[in-house]
Amino acid sequence: MQQIDPYPLGSYTAGRFPGAKNINAMLHDLGKPIRTVLRWQLLATVALTLAGGIWGGAHGALSASLGGLISIVAGWASGIVASLGKGGSTGEVLFTALRAEVVKVGLIVILLWLVLTIYGSVVIPAFLGTFVATAVIFSMAFFVREYN
Repeated sequence: MQQIDPYPLGSYTAGRFPGAKNINAMLHDLGKPIRTVLRWQLLATVALTLAGGIWGGAHGALSASLGGLISIVAGWASGIVASLGKGGSTGEVLFTALRAEVVKVGLIVILLWLVLTIYGSVVIPAFLGTFVATAVIFSMAFFVREYN
């Protein structure tokens, strides 16, 4: 029995977002490079959270996890903005890429500021180390191929 795709626009367009039945539809629409890099960021955050916990105790672990989460959230939001863009012309692609980058940098600035002002016991080396490591990992999306 052949199943018919209820989303005929394909898996790499924003056509799935409105009323999506699949919980993972939003993540699926990001494309393989972004999904792969988000997984790498999550794994790095977990590993560095464990290292931060060993090195700096509970505050070290929380600081490391917050640093990683900032980069993960900003990268995820950037991917969503990029996937919603129209790719009709070179100008539209460039505008979409710039808009996604503005969203990512804006979220990074706001979230860094929030953590550093609200969390008084932040362990700066663990926090910034994890943030920088996951930010560098996000830049590796360029090297992940879209196809198998």
